[in-house]
Amino acid sequence: MTTISSPERRQLLAAVALAALVPSRAAAQGFPSKPLRVVVAGPAGASADLIARLVTEPLAKNLGQTAIVEPKPGAAGAIAVNDLLQAPHDGHTLLVGVNSLVSEIPHIVKLRIDMAKSLRPLAELARGGLVLVGHPIFPAKNLAELVAYVKAHPGKVNVASYSAGTLSHVLGLLLNQAAGIDLLHVGYKGSSPALADVMGNHVPLMFDSIATSLPLIQGGKIKAFAVSTPRRSPVLPDVPTFTELGYPKLEALAWMGLWCPPDVPAATQARVHETALKVLASPAVRERLLELGFDVGAPRSPDEMAAALKVDSDRVGAVLKSIGFQPE
Repeated sequence: MTTISSPERRQLLAAVALAALVPSRAAAQGFPSKPLRVVVAGPAGASADLIARLVTEPLAKNLGQTAIVEPKPGAAGAIAVNDLLQAPHDGHTLLVGVNSLVSEIPHIVKLRIDMAKSLRPLAELARGGLVLVGHPIFPAKNLAELVAYVKAHPGKVNVASYSAGTLSHVLGLLLNQAAGIDLLHVGYKGSSPALADVMGNHVPLMFDSIATSLPLIQGGKIKAFAVSTPRRSPVLPDVPTFTELGYPKLEALAWMGLWCPPDVPAATQARVHETALKVLASPAVRERLLELGFDVGAPRSPDEMAAALKVDSDRVGAVLKSIGFQPE
């Protein structure tokens, strides 16, 4: 048996470590070698699609390539995720979709895809909160009056969500717990039909995305009581946060992310992450996001986003478990 001295052993280990880095560096230098393809977990014209198109062109340009955007709606995002997973895991196919793909959907729908293990967040593109809205004639001017009204009419006031099990539903449950009230949940299949019923006064209240409710609030078709963001939304500066009003447990954010499979080469992931942050620093991109009702995403690392997703998923799961909610 040949004996290797300590200096030789250190040299050997260093050589092995260097060799391990070569493929990663080569991957980074060779990426991108062809046009990018960005799959959108949502329909054409919806928020995910608008944000994907806003970010994709400058992202590809900064990487020295072109890109196409392909909306893939349906199956709670699973169709888009499956499309991403079927493509080569080399970073040339990416996905734009909401954080709920990992933090909420697995608690709502039984899927064959393990979202948490199949998706790696690369960049937070845009963020926004939810807003509690109501029909203009709802007999409450603020959240305190709303709580008092619901207490005075037990079991008679409904609150809509854009889908059962989502953050829209969970915030209603948390408000019930925190305020000691009994809003009755009415789940819809999407924000649009729920908002239509709020405007028609068929259901008086709803937790909705700021982005989709904003034009209706500005047009006086619905009114806003509070937002779930940590600070007041710049597009709704006169609407207080739940935390301001004494309900910190209702603080919550939804964010639109850029994702890839976790086994994409680390150097490629890092390059996409850094390039996305450069794009998000553009004043034009930030201004357009604000027009759409979003704040620019926070410059968090992929590991920080992954940790936050775990916290959010555990929170949603615990609240839904408390009411015996089961995925379908």
